[in-house]
Amino acid sequence: EVQLVESGGGLVQAGGSLRLSCAASGFTFDNYAIGWFRQAPGKEREGVSYISPGDGNTYYANSVKGRFSMSSDNAKNTVYLQMNSLKPEDTAVYYCAADSTSDYVRRFRHGDFGSWGQGTQVTVSS
Repeated sequence: EVQLVESGGGLVQAGGSLRLSCAASGFTFDNYAIGWFRQAPGKEREGVSYISPGDGNTYYANSVKGRFSMSSDNAKNTVYLQMNSLKPEDTAVYYCAADSTSDYVRRFRHGDFGSWGQGTQVTVSS
């Protein structure tokens, strides 16, 4: 059974940094795309970043490019999202998700990965 548990959210001032962690179990990163998504109140879920299975290439949404960095520690089955230069508009619940299909790029764009964590709140004050 695929399980994903996020941690590391919190309250931070604009310009600050946070690092989110996602502890994964029940699968290997070689066969799954791992992504970070976020959803702000009243808004649709948005894909933030993902790591491709196998080659480990990363993709970032334009809204976070240059500020956020996603990485993985395969030995710990954990992925991270380092968030720097945070802005109030980054405030949202952040979710870690995994997808085993070859269609993960399209599913990322639609916020439709197969397995999800419970989410962690990130609040950026101005």
